[in-house]
Amino acid sequence: MTETAKSAYLTPEAHDRLKGELEHLSTEGRVELSKKIEAARLEGDLRENGGYHAAKEEQGKMEARIRQITQLLESATVGDTPPPDDGVVEPGMVVTVEMFDEEETFLLGHREIQDHTDLHVFSEASPLGRAVNGRTVGETVSYVAPNGKTIEVKILNTSPYAG
Repeated sequence: MTETAKSAYLTPEAHDRLKGELEHLSTEGRVELSKKIEAARLEGDLRENGGYHAAKEEQGKMEARIRQITQLLESATVGDTPPPDDGVVEPGMVVTVEMFDEEETFLLGHREIQDHTDLHVFSEASPLGRAVNGRTVGETVSYVAPNGKTIEVKILNTSPYAG
């Protein structure tokens, strides 16, 4: 199952930004790109027309992004109200953990939030996110990193993300 197939946590700002991006891509973006494709088509032989092929590739990427955003917005949990401050790690929480004898603080939520916060953001679907999600302060958990190593993490603190 993909990350966007499940409910993902988004800040209200990230949600609004994605809605705006989707609106632009679905309207002006499509119109601009279809004009590019038509202009390139008029240049002649499509088999050797680099501009036409580049525009068609761009169109495919744009349509994929439209599908991705649509799916995310349909399934997202928007953080208008913070989760309860009950010591349980869940999406929308700022989490402080100890790993490798160092503290790391991050926001558990969808990666689309990353551009609008100073915190690192770990997705609920990431190995670290899956390991800590639903656990409580004081617990030690482990997960297998993408490089195959097992990493031990102690949950030190959680608090609702305030934006």
